[in-house]
Amino acid sequence: MTVRQEELRIKDIVGERESRLRLQTSVRLRWVAILGQLAAVAIVTGLYGFAMPVGICLVLIALSAWLNVYLSIRFPARYQINTRFATALLAYDTIQLGALLYLTGGIQNPFALLIVAPVTVSAATQPLRSTVILGAITVATAIFLVTQYYPLPWIGGFRFELPRDYKLGILAAILSTMAFIAIYVWRISKEARLMSAALAATDMVLASEQRLHALDGLAAAAAHELGTPLSTIVLVSKELERELGPDTRYREDLTLLRSQAQRCREILQKLTKKPDEQDPMHATVTIGEIIDESVEPHKISAKRITVSSHPILGAEGDGRLEPVGERKPGVIYGLGNIIENAIDFASSEVEVAARWSADDVTVTVADDGPGFAPELMDSIGEPYVSTRRLNDKREKEHSGLGLGFFIARTLLERSGASVNFSNRPAPQHGAVIRVTWPRKAFERRNIFLRTMQ
Repeated sequence: MTVRQEELRIKDIVGERESRLRLQTSVRLRWVAILGQLAAVAIVTGLYGFAMPVGICLVLIALSAWLNVYLSIRFPARYQINTRFATALLAYDTIQLGALLYLTGGIQNPFALLIVAPVTVSAATQPLRSTVILGAITVATAIFLVTQYYPLPWIGGFRFELPRDYKLGILAAILSTMAFIAIYVWRISKEARLMSAALAATDMVLASEQRLHALDGLAAAAAHELGTPLSTIVLVSKELERELGPDTRYREDLTLLRSQAQRCREILQKLTKKPDEQDPMHATVTIGEIIDESVEPHKISAKRITVSSHPILGAEGDGRLEPVGERKPGVIYGLGNIIENAIDFASSEVEVAARWSADDVTVTVADDGPGFAPELMDSIGEPYVSTRRLNDKREKEHSGLGLGFFIARTLLERSGASVNFSNRPAPQHGAVIRVTWPRKAFERRNIFLRTMQ
């Protein structure tokens, strides 16, 4: 399951948009009800000898039994029924019980209180809308049973009849019991779902952190192992440049080779540098400086890079001031990775824009390339998922395992940002990546530093 799918599942849990009633649970509860109904009919007619329409009652009970048999054959035991199906089954249970009560005294029947059971099950397992609909059916059925019913089975020659006001009192008791139990169960169930969603979200974060820690170890090992080869490359390139002289046609290539090897060494040093070793004079930076530092290594590209940085239109007061935050190598690396990816796939131009207000700080990276493949939109940011279309040879050369985006996204989200991926609206084409921090989160460390000083 991808992170996006897991997020949707969590939203369904919290937003109560899905049924949580298994078919097996529904069938078992109905079998219990069937056995109870058969026992009641047997005791009333066999033990007490009261007259009642036994035939019709048995037909109604048999109908529920056949429904259970059909559901058990038609669907697997652990089948998760959808909301409409579950609501329809619970509505059937309410109407079937109402029909039995209609044949056996209506609201006067001592078992009339059981009509609240389907609503209680719905409150625990169904969305609020389904519970409200089922509650309305139950209320209508209970009101109908106040005046419309066959006589209550009683001693021969006598008709048991409660006063009208007393029957209205029973109706009020049933409805208030239904409302209280349904609201209580719904509230408890909602709190349990919220806790489950929080645990699921925590599991997602922990899984992401574990994968990143594994890559951190690989990065440290790579920094150690690559240090000597890179130094050798720099040394050999200098020797070749000196041997071939300033007029050689390979001078430009040798210079580029040495500069790129030096850049690799600097990147590895940044990745392995401890936070407390950071220069205190550069501990804080503006959002514009972060973008400039992220873009700087890529200015040698043939693609045009457009950088803009200013507050959003309509910003007032402190919202117009450029946000200043802690200098975090992870943020610079993450933005740099996104910019590098945009340059790789851009046709001619990459736009990097920083916007801020009193509430948010947003960095948008947009290119004019082919954009993200729609079928991969839900998987972007996952490791081992290549994020671009593979339509031509050039794009195949740039396709990878998706680790770059995964690392960039995780580092940025560690800093408190949210990362969103999209494509430009038609007729434009290209990818758009938007990184957004709450301004308070972006400036939190800087405020702490100023307070300490």
